[in-house]
Amino acid sequence: MVYGNIYNEMIETQLVTFPTAVQYAVRFLMENDMNSYEAGKYDIAPGGIPMILQVIDMMTAKREELRPEIHRVNIDLQFLASGGPEEAGFYSDDGKGEVDEDLLSTPRDILFYKNDPEKAEGRIVLQKGTFALYYPWDVHIPGIQTKDGPAKIRKIVIKIPVSACM
Repeated sequence: MVYGNIYNEMIETQLVTFPTAVQYAVRFLMENDMNSYEAGKYDIAPGGIPMILQVIDMMTAKREELRPEIHRVNIDLQFLASGGPEEAGFYSDDGKGEVDEDLLSTPRDILFYKNDPEKAEGRIVLQKGTFALYYPWDVHIPGIQTKDGPAKIRKIVIKIPVSACM
């Protein structure tokens, strides 16, 4: 998992350490007003690399109401365009989680695990401009409310094909 903010003064230094496809996706967020998009799903191709852009308007929720998820074909670039704050949980996938719903073989490329209170789960806080990159081995739980309670957020997810990073 990688965590950053497009408004950080060191963003350019951070970007050059990423695979080229990830750089294109983050730059897409930096160069486009994500609040001008209608909620929905879009095909984009920053740098000529086909990706999927999802614009999601939602409310954050209590952690226990959310399921851990992973993806295998795509890297999830999740970005908080507005609203919030939002917390996200994460931990490394050890392959031992109990599967709740497996949609990996569908275009959604997602597997949900059942919540496991024994997992050592880290947390990050996303403010406007914050992004998190979740690789196939990064279990993540986005959309968690902070101690201040539920918040309306505009979440942007760019699905970056893992194959474009090799």
